[in-house]
Amino acid sequence: MAKKTEIQDTTRIDALFERISAIIEQGRRHVVTAANIAEVYTKYGVGRYIVEDEQEGSTRAQYGKQVLRGLSDRLTNRFGDGWSVETLKLCRRFYVVYSDSVNSVYPIQNKSDKQRLPNSNPFNNAEDIANTRYPQFTISWSHYLILMRIENAEARSFYEIECAQQQWSVRQLSRQVGSSLYERLALSRDKDEVMRLAKEGQTIEKPTDIIKDPLTLEFLGLKPDVTYTETKLENAIINKMQQFLLELGKGFLFEARQKRFTFDEEHFYVDLVFYNRLLQCYVLIDLKANKLTHQDLGQMQMYVNYYDRYVRQEFEKPTIGILLCERKNDALVELTLPKDANIYATQYQLYLPDKALLQAKVKEWIEEFNEMNREG
Repeated sequence: MAKKTEIQDTTRIDALFERISAIIEQGRRHVVTAANIAEVYTKYGVGRYIVEDEQEGSTRAQYGKQVLRGLSDRLTNRFGDGWSVETLKLCRRFYVVYSDSVNSVYPIQNKSDKQRLPNSNPFNNAEDIANTRYPQFTISWSHYLILMRIENAEARSFYEIECAQQQWSVRQLSRQVGSSLYERLALSRDKDEVMRLAKEGQTIEKPTDIIKDPLTLEFLGLKPDVTYTETKLENAIINKMQQFLLELGKGFLFEARQKRFTFDEEHFYVDLVFYNRLLQCYVLIDLKANKLTHQDLGQMQMYVNYYDRYVRQEFEKPTIGILLCERKNDALVELTLPKDANIYATQYQLYLPDKALLQAKVKEWIEEFNEMNREG
């Protein structure tokens, strides 16, 4: 009897230990998050005071040499490392960038607002509320060090929204900025949808929302000037599936590679099968290492038809087919596929895109968009 009671006590302690451990770990994560956000507000406030003092100084050059060095020495003596001249310059730039943003795409609280600032904001007092506009910071200082280097305010806002929603690490954010995600998404959309990216991030409401053209696969480590078989490309993607899912975007779940189905006693194989939980549909990807042909498009049409008729359930949306190819001819794609086909041809590239070229294209699109609005 005593042994049975001892076993029961051990079981209860184990269960209690797991529940308490979970809440302690959750609490620690909240503390870290709050500390990270508080650091960002602190750096923003430091930058604000530096800018205000600088504007009252005689010359900016003298200010930079004398005041920042003296300020850095005093702050380091009182608070320890972390307040170098370089850090103070970054705080100044951070304030300049984000105080400009509050008047454009950035959600703000200003002196006319009656709402309280977030609890993590260290400047939650009457004087600061009366005199300062505050962006709503949501990620860490390390993330903002990357974001503040982005000149375009709309692109910067897009990356911040996506970073917070998708919980990107600093490395993942750096990669998405380096691969020109904002520009590639913008150029894959209708012109009247481009401005939504800055205000809402990437919204997934219809099949075209998941399409990027091109798809950037530099993380595979394959040399751009070498010819690869489709099998080698597929193996490289499987080995880097986490990075590939990040590149695909929101809501993708990997189901299978070389998924076999049989029709009329003949076997067929889909290279990669995914499911998008936001669109609630299957996404079939076929890899084409060379130029896309009309036969490839017809084959994908057959794959999509099979999944729609024999695999997807009534509550699910129609299957999407994506042909990931090295080269494509848009005119051929348009001529081969019906207008209502849920099939898309997307080029892939094994190197990071030319950011300046993409930025120029997006700028051109936005200018055309604004011009049409003025005329309307």
